[in-house]
Amino acid sequence: MPERVGVSRRARVAKRLAAVAALPLLAAGCGDTGGPPGGGTTLTVFAAASLTESFTSLGRTFEASHKGVRVRFNFGGSSGLAQQIGQGAPADVFASASPATMRQVSADSQVFAKNHLVIAVPKDGAGTVTNLADLARPGLKVVVCARQVPCGAAATKVFEVAGVRVRPASQEQDVKAVLTKVGLGEADAGLVYRTDVKAAGAKVRGIEFPESAKAINDYPIVALPKAPHSALAKEFVRLVLSAQGQAVLSQAGFESARPG
Repeated sequence: MPERVGVSRRARVAKRLAAVAALPLLAAGCGDTGGPPGGGTTLTVFAAASLTESFTSLGRTFEASHKGVRVRFNFGGSSGLAQQIGQGAPADVFASASPATMRQVSADSQVFAKNHLVIAVPKDGAGTVTNLADLARPGLKVVVCARQVPCGAAATKVFEVAGVRVRPASQEQDVKAVLTKVGLGEADAGLVYRTDVKAAGAKVRGIEFPESAKAINDYPIVALPKAPHSALAKEFVRLVLSAQGQAVLSQAGFESARPG
């Protein structure tokens, strides 16, 4: 009888040791928990597609000054991002390409930059389009953003101001999709932001037009009230509004939101 008790006790000890040994393996198989490799904090920023290059650069700057923090971006059409946030998607910061879209999420935001539309044409499309009125020519394949997206709302406004009637071949959900179609030669022209043409480099050519001054987009940003990481969210907003952040945005082609 004593012998059986000893064997049972040894078996229980062995089982506990096996369970402890298995813990690292179980943890390894749990998948991504949303934090940086090795632990830490993830700051989630929802931002308009036109901010992709400048905010990616600012994200690296933020990570460099905040050890253990990773900045994860969700870039897309502002209206779609606002809808995601409204439906409960976890986000710390929202940067929109228009105040109207921002108001769907927050009434307490700050404008940090301005942007305006240009006509994007394929790099080898010299002479095909020279002004906004050319976009109404029959047979010309023009792409724009959907009306509910800020770049689409701006396009609608400039067409109305200029009295130009354009029948788009397609309406895309964000400005990068328009730029891609033009760059691939799938469209003869598209209306995109000045910053997007600059980011595309030699892939497309940008044509300025005076009517764009009637539809300049303000870009607001906010640390969301229910941000999982409220303090970090406010620090990221401060970086965007700082002289350092404004310099990055200016280099990307954005116009200053500051008076004068």
